[in-house]
Amino acid sequence: MPQRTVKDLLADAKDAAELMVDLAYAAVFFGDHALAREVVRLEDQLDEALVELRIVSLVAARTREDAEQLAWVLSMAMSIEGIADAAEDIARVVLKDLGVPAALRDDLRHATEVTARVRVRPENQLEGAVLRDLELPRRTGMWIIAVRRDVEWLHGVEGDEVLREGDVLFLQGPREGVDLMRELAGAPPRALPEPVTGGTLSNLDRAVDLMVELKNVSEVAVGLAYSAILLRDATLSAEVGVIEDQSDELFHRLEGWVLRAAAELEDPEELRGMLHLAGAAERIVDSAQSLCRIVEEDVDVHPIVAAAFAESDEIVAEAIVAENSEVDGRTLGELKLHTATGMEVLAVQRADRWIYRPRRDHRNQAGDRLLAIGPEEGPPRLRRLAGDVRPEGEEGWLEPDVEA
Repeated sequence: MPQRTVKDLLADAKDAAELMVDLAYAAVFFGDHALAREVVRLEDQLDEALVELRIVSLVAARTREDAEQLAWVLSMAMSIEGIADAAEDIARVVLKDLGVPAALRDDLRHATEVTARVRVRPENQLEGAVLRDLELPRRTGMWIIAVRRDVEWLHGVEGDEVLREGDVLFLQGPREGVDLMRELAGAPPRALPEPVTGGTLSNLDRAVDLMVELKNVSEVAVGLAYSAILLRDATLSAEVGVIEDQSDELFHRLEGWVLRAAAELEDPEELRGMLHLAGAAERIVDSAQSLCRIVEEDVDVHPIVAAAFAESDEIVAEAIVAENSEVDGRTLGELKLHTATGMEVLAVQRADRWIYRPRRDHRNQAGDRLLAIGPEEGPPRLRRLAGDVRPEGEEGWLEPDVEA
């Protein structure tokens, strides 16, 4: 196998850490030990990539200037490792059966997008098919974000990839699409119970609401941090700092409600898992903020950083909503942007205010700045829908032509 470059290794580490966060939260959502074990496998892969990254960086530094720039690359690698370690801690909550309140899984079940793991079984409708021809987003609403084939991981799966029996597919999309994918792969449906609704809010309910909010801000913080680095945007970096302060406050409030809830429960042991989840979510935000130091200190970042982030499995991009465009005046639910473009909206900037993880009923307005994440072919589609006519190469088109 040819030696991988710093750019390749940084991109691999970023992809693995992001996937670990998605899978770890999904393991909690489904109570799925298999998903949690995938997180641990990814942690092993990421550790190997980071060791190799350190070696290659040391060998590549021929001058003091090289060393200074690559030192920031290694600093970012440490932050990515922090995100991955926190994701593994979330998975360990499931593997160690620390206990997660059923109410938390019910709340997570309201999420617009979920992550799922599906293995292609002997009796399936996918084996031997070219991914592009399957049109999975149209048929199920789900997108393949990675594939594990034996011990090999495939990130940024191309449309000409041919699926095989035994492939383990990792997907994102609406929760109703999970069973549609499982049917195509020859797996039985999950038959998830409907969330329990109604009743007076208990102390546990309040703690659960705060945990869900912590999960959301941790995911957004990572996306905004990568966006800040790619766009060299100090305002986005500052927003990550705001989120970090918010996550601290959420964690302290959650601790209080957990203590109150413990007095009401026959078996307060199930609250241990939620405290572990909350602590891990807060550490993800802390690591995201540390990623932003390279922007805050206006470092002359090595060009391989932008190249690595832009070439990774998912990239971040922005689109400005134009008046009378297809996006103007319509909700995210009506637009079905994930299916139409492959992009998921992380945040919306309206004037000086940010809306994180906007819900399906969020109605877009002309002048809104959409910050989204998705495959490399997604940004042009999103910009066309939004009526963003800035020429390619302007800010927001994240396609550096740097070779490293």
